[in-house]
This record gives sequence, structure tokens and C-alpha cells, in this order.
Amino acid sequence: MPDTQTEIAELKKLISIDGVRDAKRRIAPYLPETPLMSYPLLDEAIGCAVHIKHENHLPTGAFKVRGGMNYMAQVSDDVKRNGVVAVTRGNHGQSVALAAQQFGVRSVIVVPFGNNPEKNAAMKSYGCELIEHGEDYDGARELVEQLVEEQGLRYVHSGNEPHLIHGVGTYSLEILEALPDIDTIVIPIGGGSAICGAITVFKALKPEVKIIGVQSANASSVYQSWKAGGLVTTDSADTMADGLATRVPMELPLSIIQEHVDDIWLVEDDEIEDTIRTLLTTTHNLAEGAGAAALAAITKNSGSLSNSVVATVLSGGNLDSETLKRIVS
Repeated sequence: MPDTQTEIAELKKLISIDGVRDAKRRIAPYLPETPLMSYPLLDEAIGCAVHIKHENHLPTGAFKVRGGMNYMAQVSDDVKRNGVVAVTRGNHGQSVALAAQQFGVRSVIVVPFGNNPEKNAAMKSYGCELIEHGEDYDGARELVEQLVEEQGLRYVHSGNEPHLIHGVGTYSLEILEALPDIDTIVIPIGGGSAICGAITVFKALKPEVKIIGVQSANASSVYQSWKAGGLVTTDSADTMADGLATRVPMELPLSIIQEHVDDIWLVEDDEIEDTIRTLLTTTHNLAEGAGAAALAAITKNSGSLSNSVVATVLSGGNLDSETLKRIVS
């Protein structure tokens, strides 16, 4: 992880639109482009027209696998020999595990106790070694440095990694290619790699596009940091949207967000759950909490978007069955 502003600045220099374009070519043999869809019933339900990028249709059910594939396609021989380690609530871990399996690399994934059991099972199915540690994401992260020191593993950080930002930025590039008249994009923020990928694409190719991030009101560390102009941590991240549940902002994404995002909106858990139900009934797509958060924010702010060409992302569909039963009952 970067320890100084200088290190962050050096990492930022590595992020470019050419990196996203290279990633698009690099991951093409392994991952399909996902559809960008619109639904009249959904538009009617939320109060404005919106185009949905279906990252839930990817092999792991979430966008992060784009970054994992781009990363693993470029690892050094040392990394191939020793393996990689990642900390996750699920989707980043699935990304790293599947990509590592594809390229013959050992993977160790650390999750907090009580993590989504179905995401844990999915990660194990891709051949990773799964370790439970800590009460939440940031607690689980504490074990990683120990594993790096003891076993020589390479830490694949979910945010402070240009290869991952380039990889996930490919979905924003696909959106722009499919919807050239877009003027607003709304993206959920957990670690922040996805919105940084969008910033990289749109600031280079269509800078007038408004970029709006979304956080859970119960896990708002990035929002608070953005408002304060400096890093703010929270005591908890108690949200049903586990992909958004980080208490400590990641340094590289936060620095990019603070410079370039146009706005950040907050949503409550009940608004996310309402949107999960709306997506099921109007599009027949299952969204996890983080996957529904951006559309929940669009619904909440639909009046300000009625004359805009809006795109958003269903970033993941890995909702566990117990939570799904509770939401739809």
C-alpha cells in the first residue's frame, strides 16, 4: 500500500486511457462485453430514463473480474511462483481467485468472520485458499501484511492498483462506445476502483460527462472524506450492501475522486432494498446491495435527471439467498 503522497502521485501517473484500452484488448479472450440495456417499466418506476450496464452477467457475477484478469495477465514470474493474497467481502476475491486460476497462480483470500457464505463458496470454487479474520473488511485486511511477510505473497489491493483500475475501466469504455451521447454516469463507490476507471475514460474522451458516485449512508467514509477534503474514517460500515462496506477510504482512489468526481449521493439501506425489488420486477435481474445502490440514488434524485442521458451499472448480482428471501418476503 502507498505510504506517502509521493507514492500515490507516482501510482496516479500510471493510470491512463491507453491503459484502459490495452486492458480491453487484454481481457477480451477471457471475458465477454456486457450488455447496456434500457427498460420502459424500470424508467416508469424510477421516474427517469436510464441505461443499465449489466456487469452482473460476467462469470463471477460482478465487474471486478475485469480488473483481476487484467492484473493476472501481466504478473511477473516471481508472483507466479509465490502467489497472491487479497482481502475482500466477496467480489474482489472472486475476481482474484478466478483470474489466478486462469493463469495458474496460487491465491489466498482473506474475508471477515460472518462474510456472505455464498460468496465464500464461490471463491473456494475457483481454487483459492480462504481465511476468515477480523470483524469487518478493515479488520480482515490486518492479516494481509503478515501473510505477505511470512509467505512472500503479492498483495492485490482492491483500490490502490492501476492494473485493476484499468481493467474495471473497460466497462465505462464500453458504455461510451455504445452510448456516445451520454451526459451523466452514476456509479457506486466501495473501494473506488470503478469510479476511478470511469473518471479515466470520460475525462480523456468526453470530459463534459457528469460523474456521480454513490455510497451507503451507513458506510460513507469516501463521501465524508470528499466533503472534508481529506481522509476521514468511520467507526463502522453497517450496511446490507457489503460491496460498499468500508470504514477506511483507499488512498489512490480517494485522491482521484477528490479531484474529479462531480457529486456523491448517499442512499439508505431500505432504499437499496426497494431498488432490488424494483429491478427484479421490471428487468428480471438480481442485484446485490452494491449493485442496486446507484439505481437507488438515481430514483431518489430522478427529478434532476429527467432531461439527461443517464447510464449506471448493475455492478454485481451476488446476493445471498437468505437476504433475498428477507427482501422479497
